Amino acid sequence: MRPPKPTPNEPHLIKENDSLKTTIVCLRRDLTDKEGHVGRLEFLLHEWMERVDELNAKIEQLRDQNRRLDQENEHLVEMVRLPPGPL
Repeated sequence: MRPPKPTPNEPHLIKENDSLKTTIVCLRRDLTDKEGHVGRLEFLLHEWMERVDELNAKIEQLRDQNRRLDQENEHLVEMVRLPPGPL
């Protein structure tokens, strides 16, 4: 049995099909690259958020320390204001 006779559009369709295959390969590569970029950005975001949490904890620690120092300062000021007692 003989293969079917090519239609007049067949060379054009083969060329278009090859072009579409190339386009698909390029798009898959672009998608893979972009997925890699997204993964890296997600990692960096996670690292950044951890650092922000660390800094917020440090800020809270320093606020507590400042509050204690303010209380100590007020106590010392009161001690200086009090007249000395009889000796």
